[in-house]
Amino acid sequence: MIIYGTALLAACHLLGIFLGDLLGQALGVKTNVGGVGIAMLLLIFARLYMASKDILPKLTELGVEYWGAMYIPVVVAMAAQQDVVSALRGGPVALLSALGSAAVCACVIAAINRTEREPAAEARAPLTHDNVLLTEAE
Repeated sequence: MIIYGTALLAACHLLGIFLGDLLGQALGVKTNVGGVGIAMLLLIFARLYMASKDILPKLTELGVEYWGAMYIPVVVAMAAQQDVVSALRGGPVALLSALGSAAVCACVIAAINRTEREPAAEARAPLTHDNVLLTEAE
């Protein structure tokens, strides 16, 4: 059932919020640091683990895919509610984390682009005409 996807999301969310609070305390800030991101990573890892062990029913997988698709709008809505001025006054942690995450994203995108291979061009017979309709009919 799709409700199992929601239950899995809820468990990952609670654990992510808890770990985000612990990370915030470890960094010396009085806020949750990356709880939603940690929750989504836990959801991805849980889905991959359950799929590899064949214990993930199809409907649960659909529920998890739905919540995975909702991730970006949720993060955008949460980011819109953050007080950037207070974060910057709290210390250089916010600025360093922003610069660090941007650098990591750039490196990961560059690495993905370098490993991507173009599909091999198919060998086709030379065209004896330039009529598109005849080409499609062949």
